[in-house]
Amino acid sequence: MAKQANLYSFPSVKDNLAPALRAYVISCQEAGLARHSVFKVAVSGGSLPKTLAQALLAPPSGPNDEVKWDKWEIFFADERAVPLDHQDSNYFLLKQELLDKLPAGTGQPTVHPIDTEYLDDTQELADQYEQALVRSFASRDSVKLPIFDLLLLGCGPDGHTCSLFPGHELLRETSAWVAPIEDSPKPPPKRVTLTLPVVTHAVRIAFVATGGGKKEIMKQIFEEGAGLPCALVNEGAGERASWFVDTDAVEGVSYPRRPFSL
Repeated sequence: MAKQANLYSFPSVKDNLAPALRAYVISCQEAGLARHSVFKVAVSGGSLPKTLAQALLAPPSGPNDEVKWDKWEIFFADERAVPLDHQDSNYFLLKQELLDKLPAGTGQPTVHPIDTEYLDDTQELADQYEQALVRSFASRDSVKLPIFDLLLLGCGPDGHTCSLFPGHELLRETSAWVAPIEDSPKPPPKRVTLTLPVVTHAVRIAFVATGGGKKEIMKQIFEEGAGLPCALVNEGAGERASWFVDTDAVEGVSYPRRPFSL
């Protein structure tokens, strides 16, 4: 039987989950740097950037606990077709919560926002973002899919992740790396997103889900699957997917937790 996703549950986000997430990210960082001297990450929005900031802006506890920001190459797992300074922009959210708070003198990551010249044409917006991936991950002809070192994702109350929504035709996309969506059930409707094959081929995937409002959908994801996008990622990635949750989010969920270790 294929190994299943890891479910790590913590009593407190600030005191337990954030330090564990930091250790996990740094472990992925070091593996990425050993592979190709750069750490290629994609992040989503929602409440994730705030939790990332709690994890990654903490001072290092020792020489093996360093976030090497200048080696990071950050992409967006999905983005809304809005200007970069708009409240709905995932770039704006990450900038506000994390990037603008990097300590002075810290090396800066390379960040890849969408090209806002194409906000009125989501297909072109997606194509341009795919080209940014092609430039980073080698030519399209030589690489079937980009393989991120780490994806940092959230989970919506309907089981969506990135801008991959339950029952949406985009879940069946197999060839594009980045796809447009114009009918997102959650506003704003126009977005671009990494496709499911790109998500499931990442070296590591970390989901962060916190709060009692998530417990019903967590039951569905882990006990029923039900074709929910988060469950499809779990099925496609197996043990390469790890969930960092607080106890409130998994209250009543029967899926086995694992003690966190690297």
